[in-house]
Amino acid sequence: MSLPHARATEVPHWVWLVPFVLFGVTAPLWLHWWEPAMFVAINTACMPVAAQVWTGLSLLGNGWGVLGVTAPLLVLAPRLMWAWLCAAPFAIAFARTGKFFLESPRPAAVVDNAQMRIVGEMLHNVSMPSGHTLTAFAVASGIYFALPRATRWRHAWLLVLALGTGLSRIAVGAHWPGDVAVGTSLGLLAGLLGKQLLERMTPVHCQPTHWSLRLVAVLVAVAVYHLLTEELDFAENLPLQRVVAVVAMVSLLAFAMRNARVLKAS
Repeated sequence: MSLPHARATEVPHWVWLVPFVLFGVTAPLWLHWWEPAMFVAINTACMPVAAQVWTGLSLLGNGWGVLGVTAPLLVLAPRLMWAWLCAAPFAIAFARTGKFFLESPRPAAVVDNAQMRIVGEMLHNVSMPSGHTLTAFAVASGIYFALPRATRWRHAWLLVLALGTGLSRIAVGAHWPGDVAVGTSLGLLAGLLGKQLLERMTPVHCQPTHWSLRLVAVLVAVAVYHLLTEELDFAENLPLQRVVAVVAMVSLLAFAMRNARVLKAS
């Protein structure tokens, strides 16, 4: 039996075709028909924008970064937190499978490094697909499709942010446009599959005192540790990581206070 919110957040059947159509129409990209010229053109066009902008967008494709950024949902909208967490296993499986079977070289291994901007560590292999792009689109689409269908369009900015993460992977010299295109397709598919899992979850998982949501809070706490003690992909992200860590810690405090109130009331 469908849960009460299932019909309100129903995804039209045609939407399931989007990841596959996108994968097909971007075939010239992941077949590298126009490379390396296209990569160099995009990477060069992004150079006037400060590196911190691109590295910050890349943080939205890092698992610890995403946990920190979405931490307020623990208190404000637990169901949306679960929405992207349900998509995460599919995103991980798609990314790991692609990188395991495809030993594709990254741009830095093919393009003259003097012709491109490289931010952060110089990477040379396991290029396909872009894991950051895949993660960003899985998170964005997972949340997007969990929103009420009537107002969903107002939150298209989530997908725009994910697209920015994909573009950032080209801007920092880490991925080919084809890697980003495939990551986008698989990320959207992961989000849709995650929506199917979300519909099977009962409302009890959104209660602050339920063990599953408390486990999510523990994951957020682990993310805070990584945000404060590690460079997540780029040294340029350290100031942003601290800001995200503070947001996550405030969210955890609010979550703990809500738990205390519920327990006291019971």
